[in-house]
Amino acid sequence: MSLEAPYPELSDLMEAMGEAGARVAAIDASEGAAGNLSIALGWPVDPRRHFPLGEPFALPDPVPALAGMLVLVTGSGRRLRDIHRDPTGNLAALRIGPDGTRAELFTSPRRLFARPTSELNSHLATHNDQLARDGGNVSALLHAQPPHITYLSHLPAFADEATVNQRLLRWEPETLVNLPEGIGVLPYVLPGSARLMTLTVESLRAHRLVLWRKHGVMARSELSITRAADRIEYVETAARYEYMDLLAGGRAEGLSVDDLREIVRVYDVPTTIAAYR
Repeated sequence: MSLEAPYPELSDLMEAMGEAGARVAAIDASEGAAGNLSIALGWPVDPRRHFPLGEPFALPDPVPALAGMLVLVTGSGRRLRDIHRDPTGNLAALRIGPDGTRAELFTSPRRLFARPTSELNSHLATHNDQLARDGGNVSALLHAQPPHITYLSHLPAFADEATVNQRLLRWEPETLVNLPEGIGVLPYVLPGSARLMTLTVESLRAHRLVLWRKHGVMARSELSITRAADRIEYVETAARYEYMDLLAGGRAEGLSVDDLREIVRVYDVPTTIAAYR
């Protein structure tokens, strides 16, 4: 899906990134400098009004589908909760070169970091894959570490994708509506690694949110960074219900399979989960 002109101003996008960062911080999903976010923009944007300092930047991997695009991204070691009060100090703008193999990094004199996020490879590779596949002009990604879903991912019972979806989608009708493909689940992989990048790209082709076991989640949106933050909030709420039920000895019923099928039918939810179609 593409945004249509007139496109948002860079200042509006930075404000939205601040809102998303503040929201995930409010649900305790970004302790300290945990978490990172980015937006890839497919329309002409000059970053130099906000980020006047430019320097060559070596891309971790070629991203041909992002050629000529601008990617707004958080700096390494920065707190998501601080973006809203100082966006140019906490964000950078990465202009991808015309062949997708090189880039220029634009920052502000207020820059508070040495380099972009350590998860940059996963962000860029996923943006590249998403935009190459759907032909859109915006891709938003948000990684956070919500405590309840991250805790559950340490339990062996929650290592299986089918089990995670069966256990978490049953708590609220809105969860399935907003995550019709369910939740992707990856094994624990070293943060920032090439393997995590590859597995994340593959899982986010089929899902709007992926659980990185023992690490957190990555959510995507083809519309806005705040939509990605909403998806994290839905999953963390479901995980909190599941955690409460575990503490109570598994006494709650949750929504039944028939309940979820009815939601899909009545609200025309485009689910890819076979059990609920």
